[in-house]
Amino acid sequence: MSEQVKQPAINRELLEDFLDAIWLEQGLSENTLSAYRTDINKFADFIAPKALLVIDQLDVQSYLAYRQDNGFKSRSTARTISALKRFYQYFVREKRLEITPMAHIGQPKASQNLPKTLSEEEVESLLASPNVEEPMGLRDKAMLEVLYASGLRVSELVGLRMEQVNLRQAVVFVKGKGNKERLVPLGEEAMYWLELFISKGRLALIKHATDFVFPSKRGTGMTRQTFWHRIKHYALVADIQSDLSPHTMRHAFATHLINHGADLRVVQMMLGHSDLSTTQIYTHVANERLKSIHQEHHPRA
Repeated sequence: MSEQVKQPAINRELLEDFLDAIWLEQGLSENTLSAYRTDINKFADFIAPKALLVIDQLDVQSYLAYRQDNGFKSRSTARTISALKRFYQYFVREKRLEITPMAHIGQPKASQNLPKTLSEEEVESLLASPNVEEPMGLRDKAMLEVLYASGLRVSELVGLRMEQVNLRQAVVFVKGKGNKERLVPLGEEAMYWLELFISKGRLALIKHATDFVFPSKRGTGMTRQTFWHRIKHYALVADIQSDLSPHTMRHAFATHLINHGADLRVVQMMLGHSDLSTTQIYTHVANERLKSIHQEHHPRA
């Protein structure tokens, strides 16, 4: 694409017609409209001096190949394709085009961002960090143990009510995203610390009636942000250098289960994923770990 080649004047009119129409029909935000304008203009620059309504599928494919060759991210290209699809669908609907050149253009495969997780040794160090001689430390120990044993989201953990915990059956009843309900088992270690906290530590933190399993130091429900700060504090105590996120323990739960041979669908159920493909990313994490172990220890790696 030559930088000296200019778009034909008709392109500006076409673009404004399109943006006005979708703004009136769908009330899209200024940010979305601006993104559409930018993406379509970049494509129009590439195909210049052709006008936007006289291109064909080959022009689109050439532009996508250009983006790939120049290292554009797949997410950015996916957004561009969506913008162009809507643009050409609009002019087909307005009978200014017979067919859209985007008809057989698919979305690029998004690169998978593997979730950051902790090794089993790092998890053990993290779990050993709270001072269980104090009520808050005992609470934090129980929370970390339950989190690692169950794979709950942090929001699900801090929102747990006493009625959701069945100590006799060693399960927690969780209402997750989209109000989807699931029963999640707890292991012996998590049950031990949970029972110990409920019987000995919880009463010391409660200042007025509450049914939250894990009250804050004010005696009320804890926020996600507060617990996240507690995790970061214990990571420092344990000298964990890995980057953490609020879902680090959830990722560790799933990855370590799969590392030890757990069935993917069982892990899916415990995590509360509606789609198995969401859970499959943990098999990639496990595979990456196996590769690194092989490279580190095999004499011919």
